[in-house]
Amino acid sequence: MTMDERPDGVRRRSERLAFRRGLSLLALTVLVPGSAQVIAGGRGLGQMAIKVWLGVWAVVLGFVALTLLRRDWALTVYAHPVTQWTASVLVLVLGLGWTWLFLDAWRLSRPRSMGRRRYAMALLSTLLAFAVGVGSLSASAASRSQAELFGTVFAGGGDGRAVDGRINVLLLGADAEVDRPGIRTDTMMVASVDTVTGRTVLFSLPRNLQWAPFPASSPLRRIYPRGFWCPDQSCLLNAVHTETANHSELFEGVADPGVNELRGVVAEILGLKINYYAMVDMRGFESLVDALGGVRLDIAKAVPIGGGSSKVEGYIQPGKGVLLDGFRALWFARSRHGASDYERMARQKCVVNALAKQVTPVNVVTRFNELADAGTAMVRTDIPGSDLMRLAELADAGRRLPIASTSFAPPLIEPVKPDFGLIRATVKADIAASEALDRAAEGSSVPTPEPSAAPAPMRSAQPAKRGEGPTAKPVVSGKAGRAVGEFSEERQTGDLAEICGVS
Repeated sequence: MTMDERPDGVRRRSERLAFRRGLSLLALTVLVPGSAQVIAGGRGLGQMAIKVWLGVWAVVLGFVALTLLRRDWALTVYAHPVTQWTASVLVLVLGLGWTWLFLDAWRLSRPRSMGRRRYAMALLSTLLAFAVGVGSLSASAASRSQAELFGTVFAGGGDGRAVDGRINVLLLGADAEVDRPGIRTDTMMVASVDTVTGRTVLFSLPRNLQWAPFPASSPLRRIYPRGFWCPDQSCLLNAVHTETANHSELFEGVADPGVNELRGVVAEILGLKINYYAMVDMRGFESLVDALGGVRLDIAKAVPIGGGSSKVEGYIQPGKGVLLDGFRALWFARSRHGASDYERMARQKCVVNALAKQVTPVNVVTRFNELADAGTAMVRTDIPGSDLMRLAELADAGRRLPIASTSFAPPLIEPVKPDFGLIRATVKADIAASEALDRAAEGSSVPTPEPSAAPAPMRSAQPAKRGEGPTAKPVVSGKAGRAVGEFSEERQTGDLAEICGVS
C-alpha cells in the first residue's frame, strides 16, 4: 500500500482537492459573479447574478460607445445629478450582492472538508468580501459627492457660445469681512481662452477701480449714468456686488443679481463677452488647495502672514519650488501688509497660474471626494455640467502653454480715473498677440498683426510708454528672479518674476 493509498494520504488528497475547488469558486466569483453558484448547485441565485452582471456590462459598453460617438452627450448624462444619485444606490446594492456571493461561494466550497485549510479559505473569502464591500461603499460615496457637486455647483446658466473663437471666464475671489457689510470681490480676473488651442490670456482688474460703467440694460445705469462713482470715493469696482444688494428692489426675479451686475460691468470695461463666472470664497480657498495637495511656487520676496487689524505672525519665506498648503497659499494671495493692491494682484495671478499648470486629471481623479467637498462649500459658478468636458480639454491643452497676463494698474491706467478706451484697446491687442503665437506654432503664413496704438501692459519693471505695441512674450517664466528693492506704490510692476513664479 503506497503512502497516498493509506487513510491519511487519502484524506490529505481529498482536503487539497476541496481547497482547490474552493479557490476555483472564489476565482469564478471574481470574474463572473454567480458562475460559482451555477456550477456548485445554487442555480437560481447564480443565474440571477449572471444576468445582473451582463446587464452592468451592457450599460458600461453602451456608455463607452456613446462616449466615442458623442462625448458631449455622454458627459451630459454622466454629470446629471440623477445619474449620480442612481449610480450611488446601484453601486452600493451591487456591491453588497457581490459580497454575499463571495460568502456563499465559501459555503458552497464545503470548508469542513478542507481540514486546516478551511481557515485560509475563510480568511481569503472574508478579505475578498471585505474588499468588494469597502470598494462599493467608496464608489457610492464618490457618486454622492459628484451628484452634490454637479447639482449644487455646476447648475448651469452660463452661455457657452464662443465669440471670435474665444471663451471668457470671469474669476472672482469673494472676501466677506466681519467688519464690513456685504460681499466684496477683491479679486477680479478674466481668463480669455482660445477654443482650439486653449492658450489663455489673463486680465486683472484692480478692486479700487472707479467710474466703472454699467451696461445699458442695468437698472443701476439710471442711478449711475456716468459710471459707478461717489464723492467719498467709496464706489469701487469691488463694491458693485454689495451696491446691487443695497438696491435689491430693482432686481426682483433675478437669481443672482450681484454677480450678474458685476459680470455686465466687467464686460463693459474689457469689451469682452463673459461666457461664465466662477466665484471662490477666499476663506474656503485653503480647502481647495489642500484638496489638491498644495501649490508649488518660486517666491522672490517674503510675504507676511497677518497684518492689518492683527499682528504679523510670520513670513512665507522666499525660495524656489516652495510648496504652500492652503493656509499659506491663502495668505500669499491676500496679504496686504507692506504691499500695495497691485502687488496683491500679481501674487493672485501667480497662484491662479500655478493651479492652472499643476492641476492635472490624475490629481483631480485621485482627490475627487476632497475637491467635491471643498467645491460645494466655496465655489459658485454658472458653468453647466454638460460643458465640463469641453472646458477640461481646453484647460488640459492650455496648461502646456505659457499664460500671458495683463494687470490694469498704474502706470498703464489710473484707477481713480481710468481710460476705458485704452483698456479695451489693450485687451484686443493682447488677444491678437496671443492668437499670433498660435498661428506661429502652426507654421501659418498668416502675418502677425500690426502692434496697436495701445501701450504695452505691465509686463516688466519698466513703465509702459504710450505708443508701444503689445509684446507676445509670456509673463510667467519658469524661474523667478529676486526683486531688486522693495515693491512700493512709487515702483509698481506687473512682472510676476519680480514677486513670484510657477515652479
